[in-house]
Amino acid sequence: MSRLAWGGLGVLFATVGFGVYWSTMQMMSWLVWGSIGVLLGAVGLGVYWSRDGFDPESIRGATVVITGCSTGIGEEMAYQYARLGAKILITARRENRLKEVVAKAKSLGAQEAHYVAGDMGKAEDCERTIQTAKEKFGRLDYLVLNHAGSSLGSVDERAAKLQTWDQDLDMDFYADFVNINLISYVRLASLALPLLKESNGHIVVMGSLGGKLPGPYFTYMSTAKFGLDGFFSSLRLDMVKARQNVSVSYVVTGFVRTAGVEEMVLKMPGGEKMLEAAAPVNETAYTIIRGGATRTREIHAPSYTWLISKIRMFPGWLEDYLILNLFSP
Repeated sequence: MSRLAWGGLGVLFATVGFGVYWSTMQMMSWLVWGSIGVLLGAVGLGVYWSRDGFDPESIRGATVVITGCSTGIGEEMAYQYARLGAKILITARRENRLKEVVAKAKSLGAQEAHYVAGDMGKAEDCERTIQTAKEKFGRLDYLVLNHAGSSLGSVDERAAKLQTWDQDLDMDFYADFVNINLISYVRLASLALPLLKESNGHIVVMGSLGGKLPGPYFTYMSTAKFGLDGFFSSLRLDMVKARQNVSVSYVVTGFVRTAGVEEMVLKMPGGEKMLEAAAPVNETAYTIIRGGATRTREIHAPSYTWLISKIRMFPGWLEDYLILNLFSP
Protein backbone atom coordinates (compact mmCIF):
# COMPACT_ATOMS: atom_id res chain seq x y z
CA MET A 1 0.00 0.00 0.00
CA SER A 2 1.34 3.46 -0.92
CA ARG A 3 2.11 6.22 1.54
CA LEU A 4 -0.84 8.15 0.15
CA ALA A 5 -3.20 5.25 0.90
CA TRP A 6 -1.82 4.81 4.44
CA GLY A 7 -2.09 8.55 5.01
CA GLY A 8 -5.66 8.56 3.74
CA LEU A 9 -6.67 5.74 6.09
CA GLY A 10 -5.04 7.47 9.04
CA VAL A 11 -6.80 10.71 8.28
CA LEU A 12 -10.13 8.91 7.83
CA PHE A 13 -9.90 7.35 11.30
CA ALA A 14 -8.74 10.64 12.81
CA THR A 15 -11.61 12.51 11.18
CA VAL A 16 -14.21 9.99 12.40
CA GLY A 17 -12.82 10.17 15.93
CA PHE A 18 -12.72 13.92 15.76
CA GLY A 19 -16.33 14.03 14.56
CA VAL A 20 -17.61 11.69 17.26
CA TYR A 21 -15.89 13.71 19.97
CA TRP A 22 -17.22 17.06 18.84
CA SER A 23 -20.71 15.78 18.09
CA THR A 24 -21.02 14.50 21.65
CA MET A 25 -20.08 17.99 22.79
CA GLN A 26 -22.90 19.35 20.59
CA MET A 27 -20.60 21.66 18.71
CA MET A 28 -21.50 20.90 15.10
CA SER A 29 -19.93 24.01 13.64
CA TRP A 30 -16.56 23.05 15.08
CA LEU A 31 -17.06 19.54 13.73
CA VAL A 32 -17.65 20.78 10.19
CA TRP A 33 -14.79 23.26 10.08
CA GLY A 34 -12.42 20.97 11.94
CA SER A 35 -13.15 18.05 9.62
CA ILE A 36 -12.69 20.23 6.55
CA GLY A 37 -9.37 21.46 7.87
CA VAL A 38 -8.14 17.94 8.61
CA LEU A 39 -9.22 16.65 5.21
CA LEU A 40 -7.60 19.53 3.34
CA GLY A 41 -4.40 19.01 5.29
CA ALA A 42 -4.51 15.29 4.49
CA VAL A 43 -4.95 15.94 0.78
CA GLY A 44 -2.00 18.33 0.78
CA LEU A 45 0.16 15.86 2.71
CA GLY A 46 -0.86 13.01 0.45
CA VAL A 47 -0.01 14.98 -2.69
CA TYR A 48 3.35 15.92 -1.19
CA TRP A 49 4.19 12.29 -0.31
CA SER A 50 3.05 10.89 -3.64
CA ARG A 51 4.99 13.46 -5.70
CA ASP A 52 8.56 12.37 -5.00
CA GLY A 53 9.89 14.01 -8.14
CA PHE A 54 10.90 10.77 -9.84
CA ASP A 55 11.56 11.19 -13.55
CA PRO A 56 11.98 7.84 -15.34
CA GLU A 57 13.99 9.62 -18.05
CA SER A 58 16.68 10.38 -15.45
CA ILE A 59 17.60 6.68 -15.54
CA ARG A 60 17.98 6.51 -19.33
CA GLY A 61 21.66 6.17 -20.13
CA ALA A 62 22.66 6.08 -16.45
CA THR A 63 25.44 3.65 -15.55
CA VAL A 64 24.57 1.19 -12.79
CA VAL A 65 26.48 -1.54 -10.95
CA ILE A 66 24.23 -4.03 -9.14
CA THR A 67 25.63 -6.83 -6.98
CA GLY A 68 23.83 -10.07 -6.20
CA CYS A 69 21.89 -10.30 -9.47
CA SER A 70 21.48 -14.02 -10.07
CA THR A 71 18.08 -14.14 -8.36
CA GLY A 72 15.61 -12.26 -6.17
CA ILE A 73 15.43 -8.49 -5.82
CA GLY A 74 18.81 -8.01 -7.50
CA GLU A 75 17.74 -9.85 -10.64
CA GLU A 76 14.49 -7.89 -10.79
CA MET A 77 16.30 -4.58 -10.33
CA ALA A 78 18.45 -5.46 -13.34
CA TYR A 79 15.29 -5.89 -15.41
CA GLN A 80 13.68 -2.71 -14.08
CA TYR A 81 16.80 -0.65 -14.83
CA ALA A 82 16.89 -2.26 -18.28
CA ARG A 83 13.30 -1.21 -19.02
CA LEU A 84 14.26 2.34 -18.09
CA GLY A 85 17.13 2.30 -20.59
CA ALA A 86 20.09 2.18 -18.20
CA LYS A 87 23.55 0.73 -18.80
CA ILE A 88 24.08 -2.04 -16.27
CA LEU A 89 26.90 -4.18 -14.93
CA ILE A 90 25.75 -7.03 -12.71
CA THR A 91 27.57 -9.46 -10.45
CA ALA A 92 26.95 -12.81 -8.78
CA ARG A 93 28.82 -16.06 -8.34
CA ARG A 94 26.89 -18.14 -10.89
CA GLU A 95 28.07 -17.22 -14.37
CA ASN A 96 25.37 -19.24 -16.11
CA ARG A 97 22.66 -17.22 -14.37
CA LEU A 98 24.41 -13.95 -15.09
CA LYS A 99 24.46 -14.73 -18.80
CA GLU A 100 20.70 -15.35 -18.71
CA VAL A 101 19.99 -12.14 -16.80
CA VAL A 102 22.18 -10.08 -19.16
CA ALA A 103 20.44 -11.54 -22.21
CA LYS A 104 17.01 -10.74 -20.81
CA ALA A 105 18.08 -7.25 -19.72
CA LYS A 106 19.22 -6.48 -23.27
CA SER A 107 15.90 -7.72 -24.66
CA LEU A 108 14.05 -5.42 -22.23
CA GLY A 109 15.85 -2.30 -23.40
CA ALA A 110 19.14 -1.95 -21.54
CA GLN A 111 21.48 0.29 -23.53
CA GLU A 112 24.33 -1.92 -22.36
CA ALA A 113 24.45 -4.99 -20.13
CA HIS A 114 27.61 -6.69 -18.83
CA TYR A 115 28.45 -9.04 -16.00
CA VAL A 116 31.31 -9.96 -13.69
CA ALA A 117 31.16 -13.45 -12.23
CA GLY A 118 32.72 -13.35 -8.79
CA ASP A 119 32.42 -13.64 -5.04
CA MET A 120 32.08 -10.21 -3.44
CA GLY A 121 33.54 -11.70 -0.27
CA LYS A 122 36.90 -11.68 -2.09
CA ALA A 123 38.76 -8.40 -2.38
CA GLU A 124 40.06 -9.17 -5.86
CA ASP A 125 36.53 -9.76 -7.21
CA CYS A 126 35.35 -6.44 -5.74
CA GLU A 127 38.28 -4.67 -7.39
CA ARG A 128 37.61 -6.41 -10.70
CA THR A 129 33.95 -5.35 -10.61
CA ILE A 130 34.62 -1.64 -10.17
CA GLN A 131 37.51 -1.71 -12.64
CA THR A 132 35.25 -3.36 -15.23
CA ALA A 133 32.62 -0.65 -14.70
CA LYS A 134 35.29 2.00 -15.27
CA GLU A 135 36.48 0.29 -18.45
CA LYS A 136 33.00 -0.35 -19.85
CA PHE A 137 31.30 2.91 -18.92
CA GLY A 138 34.00 5.43 -18.01
CA ARG A 139 31.74 6.65 -15.19
CA LEU A 140 29.40 5.37 -12.49
CA ASP A 141 26.05 6.88 -11.54
CA TYR A 142 24.59 4.21 -9.23
CA LEU A 143 26.23 1.59 -7.05
CA VAL A 144 23.52 -0.81 -5.84
CA LEU A 145 24.85 -3.10 -3.10
CA ASN A 146 22.49 -6.04 -2.87
CA HIS A 147 24.53 -9.25 -2.51
CA ALA A 148 24.27 -11.56 0.49
CA GLY A 149 25.62 -14.93 1.41
CA SER A 150 27.47 -17.20 3.80
CA SER A 151 29.68 -20.26 3.72
CA LEU A 152 26.60 -22.41 4.29
CA GLY A 153 24.50 -23.32 1.30
CA SER A 154 21.05 -24.48 2.36
CA VAL A 155 18.39 -22.58 4.26
CA ASP A 156 18.21 -25.40 6.81
CA GLU A 157 21.95 -25.20 7.51
CA ARG A 158 21.81 -21.45 8.01
CA ALA A 159 18.76 -21.69 10.30
CA ALA A 160 20.46 -24.31 12.45
CA LYS A 161 23.60 -22.21 12.71
CA LEU A 162 21.66 -19.13 13.74
CA GLN A 163 19.63 -20.91 16.41
CA THR A 164 22.53 -22.72 18.06
CA TRP A 165 25.23 -20.04 17.89
CA ASP A 166 25.40 -19.67 21.70
CA GLN A 167 25.87 -23.42 22.16
CA ASP A 168 28.59 -23.86 19.57
CA LEU A 169 30.03 -20.52 18.47
CA ASP A 170 31.74 -20.90 15.12
CA MET A 171 33.94 -17.83 14.79
CA ASP A 172 35.11 -18.81 11.31
CA PHE A 173 31.51 -18.83 10.10
CA TYR A 174 30.83 -15.54 11.90
CA ALA A 175 33.87 -13.85 10.35
CA ASP A 176 32.95 -15.17 6.90
CA PHE A 177 29.35 -13.97 7.28
CA VAL A 178 30.37 -10.47 8.35
CA ASN A 179 32.95 -10.28 5.56
CA ILE A 180 30.40 -11.04 2.84
CA ASN A 181 27.46 -9.10 4.25
CA LEU A 182 29.22 -6.04 5.68
CA ILE A 183 32.92 -5.65 4.92
CA SER A 184 32.51 -6.30 1.19
CA TYR A 185 29.92 -3.49 1.04
CA VAL A 186 32.43 -1.12 2.62
CA ARG A 187 35.16 -2.28 0.23
CA LEU A 188 33.00 -1.82 -2.88
CA ALA A 189 31.88 1.64 -1.77
CA SER A 190 35.48 2.66 -1.15
CA LEU A 191 36.58 1.44 -4.57
CA ALA A 192 33.66 3.14 -6.32
CA LEU A 193 33.82 6.52 -4.54
CA PRO A 194 36.28 8.17 -6.96
CA LEU A 195 33.91 7.41 -9.86
CA LEU A 196 30.82 8.40 -7.88
CA LYS A 197 32.38 11.73 -6.88
CA GLU A 198 33.04 12.57 -10.53
CA SER A 199 29.42 11.84 -11.52
CA ASN A 200 27.67 13.12 -8.36
CA GLY A 201 26.50 9.54 -8.01
CA HIS A 202 24.42 7.60 -5.56
CA ILE A 203 24.83 4.46 -3.41
CA VAL A 204 21.86 2.19 -2.68
CA VAL A 205 22.47 -0.16 0.25
CA MET A 206 20.23 -3.18 0.66
CA GLY A 207 19.43 -3.41 4.35
CA SER A 208 16.38 -4.87 6.08
CA LEU A 209 14.22 -4.54 9.15
CA GLY A 210 17.02 -6.57 10.73
CA GLY A 211 19.12 -3.42 10.53
CA LYS A 212 16.55 -1.48 12.54
CA LEU A 213 15.21 -4.05 15.00
CA PRO A 214 17.03 -6.81 16.90
CA GLY A 215 15.53 -10.27 16.95
CA PRO A 216 16.05 -13.71 18.46
CA TYR A 217 18.23 -16.01 16.34
CA PHE A 218 19.25 -12.97 14.31
CA THR A 219 22.67 -12.24 15.79
CA TYR A 220 24.74 -12.67 12.63
CA MET A 221 22.37 -10.76 10.38
CA SER A 222 21.88 -7.96 12.91
CA THR A 223 25.65 -7.50 13.08
CA ALA A 224 25.79 -7.00 9.32
CA LYS A 225 22.63 -4.96 8.79
CA PHE A 226 23.08 -2.65 11.81
CA GLY A 227 26.68 -2.22 10.67
CA LEU A 228 25.58 -1.24 7.17
CA ASP A 229 23.18 1.35 8.53
CA GLY A 230 25.85 2.81 10.81
CA PHE A 231 28.63 2.88 8.23
CA PHE A 232 26.64 4.28 5.33
CA SER A 233 24.82 6.84 7.48
CA SER A 234 28.24 8.11 8.56
CA LEU A 235 29.52 7.98 4.97
CA ARG A 236 26.60 10.15 3.88
CA LEU A 237 27.59 12.75 6.48
CA ASP A 238 31.23 12.48 5.42
CA MET A 239 30.18 13.40 1.89
CA VAL A 240 28.13 16.36 3.13
CA LYS A 241 31.03 17.58 5.28
CA ALA A 242 33.43 17.26 2.36
CA ARG A 243 30.95 19.05 0.04
CA GLN A 244 30.80 16.00 -2.20
CA ASN A 245 27.47 15.40 -3.93
CA VAL A 246 27.44 11.63 -3.37
CA SER A 247 24.25 10.49 -1.66
CA VAL A 248 23.30 7.27 0.09
CA SER A 249 20.01 5.37 0.46
CA TYR A 250 19.57 2.61 3.05
CA VAL A 251 16.80 0.19 2.03
CA VAL A 252 14.64 -1.22 4.82
CA THR A 253 13.15 -4.34 3.26
CA GLY A 254 10.38 -6.47 4.70
CA PHE A 255 8.62 -9.62 3.60
CA VAL A 256 9.26 -9.89 -0.15
CA ARG A 257 8.36 -12.89 -2.28
CA THR A 258 11.75 -13.95 -3.64
CA ALA A 259 12.78 -17.50 -4.52
CA GLY A 260 14.78 -17.77 -1.30
CA VAL A 261 11.85 -16.62 0.83
CA GLU A 262 9.53 -19.08 -0.92
CA GLU A 263 11.93 -21.95 -0.24
CA MET A 264 12.08 -21.08 3.44
CA VAL A 265 8.42 -20.23 4.05
CA LEU A 266 6.91 -23.19 2.19
CA LYS A 267 8.58 -25.49 4.70
CA MET A 268 6.58 -23.89 7.50
CA PRO A 269 3.02 -24.81 8.49
CA GLY A 270 0.65 -22.53 6.60
CA GLY A 271 3.49 -21.32 4.40
CA GLU A 272 1.34 -20.82 1.31
CA LYS A 273 -0.96 -18.43 3.17
CA MET A 274 2.03 -16.55 4.53
CA LEU A 275 3.37 -16.05 1.03
CA GLU A 276 0.12 -14.41 -0.03
CA ALA A 277 1.05 -11.51 2.26
CA ALA A 278 4.54 -11.12 0.79
CA ALA A 279 5.23 -8.07 -1.38
CA PRO A 280 5.78 -8.76 -5.10
CA VAL A 281 9.44 -8.66 -6.00
CA ASN A 282 8.90 -6.49 -9.10
CA GLU A 283 7.09 -3.76 -7.14
CA THR A 284 9.77 -3.85 -4.45
CA ALA A 285 12.56 -3.50 -7.00
CA TYR A 286 10.86 -0.54 -8.67
CA THR A 287 10.32 1.17 -5.31
CA ILE A 288 14.04 0.85 -4.57
CA ILE A 289 15.04 2.23 -7.98
CA ARG A 290 12.62 5.13 -7.59
CA GLY A 291 13.94 5.93 -4.12
CA GLY A 292 17.53 5.80 -5.33
CA ALA A 293 16.81 8.11 -8.26
CA THR A 294 15.24 10.69 -5.94
CA ARG A 295 18.06 10.27 -3.40
CA THR A 296 15.74 9.21 -0.59
CA ARG A 297 17.71 8.73 2.62
CA GLU A 298 15.74 5.66 3.70
CA ILE A 299 13.69 3.55 1.31
CA HIS A 300 10.98 1.43 2.90
CA ALA A 301 9.93 -1.51 0.76
CA PRO A 302 7.18 -2.48 1.42
CA SER A 303 5.96 0.76 2.98
CA TYR A 304 4.79 -0.89 6.24
CA THR A 305 8.44 -1.32 7.24
CA TRP A 306 8.51 2.39 8.06
CA LEU A 307 5.98 1.90 10.85
CA ILE A 308 7.51 -1.32 12.17
CA SER A 309 10.99 0.19 12.28
CA LYS A 310 9.68 2.81 14.73
CA ILE A 311 9.10 0.16 17.42
CA ARG A 312 12.50 1.06 18.85
CA MET A 313 10.98 4.38 19.95
CA PHE A 314 8.73 2.51 22.41
CA PRO A 315 9.66 1.75 26.04
CA GLY A 316 12.06 -1.18 26.26
CA TRP A 317 9.60 -3.63 27.78
CA LEU A 318 7.02 -2.90 25.05
CA GLU A 319 9.63 -3.10 22.30
CA ASP A 320 10.74 -6.54 23.53
CA TYR A 321 7.17 -7.76 23.83
CA LEU A 322 6.25 -6.70 20.30
CA ILE A 323 9.37 -8.17 18.73
CA LEU A 324 9.13 -11.48 20.60
CA ASN A 325 5.40 -11.98 20.16
CA LEU A 326 4.46 -10.35 16.90
CA PHE A 327 7.48 -10.28 14.62
CA SER A 328 9.52 -13.33 15.53
CA PRO A 329 9.28 -16.85 14.08
